[in-house]
Amino acid sequence: MRDLLRTTRSGFNLVETIVASMILSGAVLTLGAISTNALTSTRLNEHYRTAAQLIDRQLQYIDSVGIDQFIESEPAEGVVQEMDPGYQWQVSTEYQGTDNVYIVTITVSWMERKTPYTLSAQTMLNGASTITTPGAEEDAQR
Repeated sequence: MRDLLRTTRSGFNLVETIVASMILSGAVLTLGAISTNALTSTRLNEHYRTAAQLIDRQLQYIDSVGIDQFIESEPAEGVVQEMDPGYQWQVSTEYQGTDNVYIVTITVSWMERKTPYTLSAQTMLNGASTITTPGAEEDAQR
């Protein structure tokens, strides 16, 4: 009997092993979910950056040709196929009635995993001036 009382077991029993495995599994699943969300956010951020670059490129084009010529001749929408996932852009202009000032809104939209996303930017651009100053006509005729 004395020998039975003196024998002590070293190591873990089954319950301790199962609890430790569950804690480890939970930690691994949590890290996996965090990394998946981080990758998804990174990809979405990349799409927003690309959309912002497209808005900037379109705005530079409008500024270089002039808002008046753009309104008269250029299409106000288009599709950029060379960049994945395929971006669509649209330009809307609103005349403000003051010396050819226009509010220009550029919107870029795209689809990511059946979810639509949109990024818009708005600015004001001056067209050709309609205000004449006294003496400007005389200077132009000289």
